[in-house]
Amino acid sequence: MDPKNFKQASGKLVQIGKGELSYWSFVPNPLPPQISWNLSLVQELSKADRALGELAGLGRTIPNPYLFLQPFLRREAVLSSRIEGTQTDITGLYAYEVVGQIALPGMKNPPPESDVREVLNYVRALEYGLKRLNQLPVSLRLLRELHGQLMKGVRGELATPGEFRTSQNWIGEPGCTLNEASFVPPSIEEMQKSLNEFENYLHKDEQTPSLIKLAFIHYQFEAIHPFIDGNGRIGRLLLVLLLMNWNLLPMPLLYLSAYFERNRQKYYDLLMAVSQRNSWDEWLIFFLRGIKEQAHDAVERAKKLQDLQIEWKQILQKEHSSRVVLSIADFLFEQPIFTPKSIMDHLKISHQAVMKSLSKLEELKFIEELSGRKRNRVYCAIKVMQIVE
Repeated sequence: MDPKNFKQASGKLVQIGKGELSYWSFVPNPLPPQISWNLSLVQELSKADRALGELAGLGRTIPNPYLFLQPFLRREAVLSSRIEGTQTDITGLYAYEVVGQIALPGMKNPPPESDVREVLNYVRALEYGLKRLNQLPVSLRLLRELHGQLMKGVRGELATPGEFRTSQNWIGEPGCTLNEASFVPPSIEEMQKSLNEFENYLHKDEQTPSLIKLAFIHYQFEAIHPFIDGNGRIGRLLLVLLLMNWNLLPMPLLYLSAYFERNRQKYYDLLMAVSQRNSWDEWLIFFLRGIKEQAHDAVERAKKLQDLQIEWKQILQKEHSSRVVLSIADFLFEQPIFTPKSIMDHLKISHQAVMKSLSKLEELKFIEELSGRKRNRVYCAIKVMQIVE
């Protein structure tokens, strides 16, 4: 890491070791930083607040928004993991969850199983974190628990799941050394101090607007980089949990990974610019625009799903469909790729009743059979998947 690139840094550079084996590490200043409340920043904050408020209002008025949460959550898992290099899509993730296989007929270039398992771990970590908020505040302990879920049984399992690092890590081109790295986070001793300050800030009662505070926290966590692996994903999970923990949303409807993934290089560059040049304004405006864009996107997708659900219900009522058929149609929004067994388990009904109902839904083109088999069939609600993807 070249000290000349950090002349107006938002933290301090610390030299570790002596002689040829020495290297520089970066220690971020404690939060909050001093920022300039210029017109652009105030306007972006106002737009982001309005967009988030609209999404929160929609979440409170949809009759059963939990039907839509599972596809949204899985989309977040796919996109957050894709930033780190995995190749899974939502269809592949559902296929693996439902039938234990990566590829479905017609799927081109199925992803490696290791990638799918990493994404599935993200889903489990997020679900775990949301439930855990009922017993535990957002804290270092919760972050360690999330990391344990994220890294369980996958490639990062050697990276001490559930534990903060006990050795130096760094960021740079593959195969680079510490001195060649573009960024070296705090040493272990400095990391512990930074984490304690970070946790104090999480619970600090101050006047900073919540969305600005959220941007501060995301940067700070990534700068501390407290895990050997998985820091990016845990940092993005943390955003979802804080939106819920601070009551900014009634349920987890907003995810920023799609925005970060679309603007991946800018995302990395702006985080680095905060460290090197104290460029908080640019990062904050970028982050707030992400809140605004993804809130609008979530509102649009949720409304489309709601409209589709209403349309299907009206069609089924005109057809005088049974209560079972109506229940399965609702289930498709929660799990758009499924097997007859998954419906039997969910609704506690017989195989015969399920197959009769699926035949009706297939006739109405609500679903398509994907496997081409007579047994162990796999179905997909194509229109639901199109809206989610």
